[in-house]
Amino acid sequence: MIIPPRTDRRALWLTLLLVSLGMLALLSATLWSRTRPVQMHDLHLSAGEKLRCVSYAPYHHPGQTPLTPDAHIDPEQIAADLAALAKITDCVRLYSVSQGLEQVPELARALGMKVLLGAWIGYDPSVNARELEHAITLANANADVVRGLIVGNEVLLRGERTEDELRQLLRHARAHANVPVTYADVWEFWTRHDSLAAEVDFVTVHILPFWEDEPVDIARALEHVAETRRRVGEHFAGQHVLIGETGWPSAGRQREQSRPSRVNQARYVREFVHRAHAEGWDYNLIEAIDQPWKRALEGTVGGHWGMLEAGSLAPKFPLAGPVAERDSLYGPIGGGLVGGLLAMLLSATGRRTHCLRVSALTATGALSGLIVVLHWEHAHLAYRSALEWLALGGVAVLAGLLPFALTRWYGEPIPSTQSAGRTLWRAQRLRSKAASIGMLRGLLLFAAAVAALLLWVDPRYRDFPTLLYLAPAIVLGVTGWWRNGTTRRERTLALVILVGVLARWSAEPTNPQAIGWLLVGLALALPVLLVRADEDKQR
Repeated sequence: MIIPPRTDRRALWLTLLLVSLGMLALLSATLWSRTRPVQMHDLHLSAGEKLRCVSYAPYHHPGQTPLTPDAHIDPEQIAADLAALAKITDCVRLYSVSQGLEQVPELARALGMKVLLGAWIGYDPSVNARELEHAITLANANADVVRGLIVGNEVLLRGERTEDELRQLLRHARAHANVPVTYADVWEFWTRHDSLAAEVDFVTVHILPFWEDEPVDIARALEHVAETRRRVGEHFAGQHVLIGETGWPSAGRQREQSRPSRVNQARYVREFVHRAHAEGWDYNLIEAIDQPWKRALEGTVGGHWGMLEAGSLAPKFPLAGPVAERDSLYGPIGGGLVGGLLAMLLSATGRRTHCLRVSALTATGALSGLIVVLHWEHAHLAYRSALEWLALGGVAVLAGLLPFALTRWYGEPIPSTQSAGRTLWRAQRLRSKAASIGMLRGLLLFAAAVAALLLWVDPRYRDFPTLLYLAPAIVLGVTGWWRNGTTRRERTLALVILVGVLARWSAEPTNPQAIGWLLVGLALALPVLLVRADEDKQR
């Protein structure tokens, strides 16, 4: 179905005004609701009682990552980290004994803390052997501090060692270590490889509702953990069970019904700890401090499981009292005001200025300014490298320019990207403003098509880039129904966007983030695919 283009400019500006105001109202209401404190269970620990144990990794300052082979963390930083953690817990879990982590037992002793020592086991047998020997030596030298030696973390889940190879490592550790020995993995893999229970002193299982194959809503998360803990306890009757990892992320991509947020993280930690202490569960929370480096492996969500902020070590939420998702609205409000004022000034100084057009462009500019601030906030949470800042930041700049390029446009036909390039190159004054919009449209369609394709084929650790393309979706979704030029290339890009967003949404149809991305994709793609272009008529 090919729809004839519209030519009524008054209808164009009225539609743009109403759509922009509607989206402004929706975003404003959403942001306001995120500043409202949410009441939840208060966690009141008994006098002297603390969290049982928390996972600790010291790589939370800019540039720090265990993925760099020669990385080393100074003892002063580790001592400061442990001093902050000693206020909330008596125990930390480690995943390796290299890169400075071998200093933790001695520093923990000075604070009266215990340590669950971890030996990292991976693909390389020679590296594994050195790591395990070092861990055994360290555990034996600090047996008064080390609660247990964890030989390998989710090795079977990652497929890096076989069950028999892991069995040999555990037997070696038990024969030489003077502390209890265990292995840690997701609860399903423990029950599948339950013969390993004979090789450990206690069973360490990970129960993470967010990462389940069928993600669990926060409202049902605690009951899911309780039921899983019961089944694991029955499966390994007679053995001590440690919940080696459990927690909830505060930011990142939603997985079906599992939504990362500060409020949900606070709720989960409070309710879980209360239940664990009441039931007598042994547990370790993941994790102590946000780990920005994990975003390289698990996307935005991977870097935001900590109870403390990276770098500053400030608590992300209290253990009692209401919790709000946002502390203020000053940034988004300021961005909206600046964007609206700039758009009003630019649109009011041109030719053929009238109130409806200026109002529509002012509303669109205000919406764009608000979105720019929100995306800037998201970028600090999500962008992982200079390449992402350059590539995605470049798309953000183009998206931010589009509504303001619109202020020099008066409703004339917007040429296709190819025609726009020729027009700008020849500096044709009558069409140059429309040509700049055509060029921006082509570039943004290409970027959105790449994003839709990646989210379709590799979605697990990718955020929905809805904010990045929201302003272009509003502008192009409205102006696309008026007289424009398109090419086969642009229609191909629009088709990729359409198929990508539909495929992603169909895999998780009740996920609000997937629905938002679907709507943005439809706004970008459908006008290009359904409206008969001027160039088509000329042929």
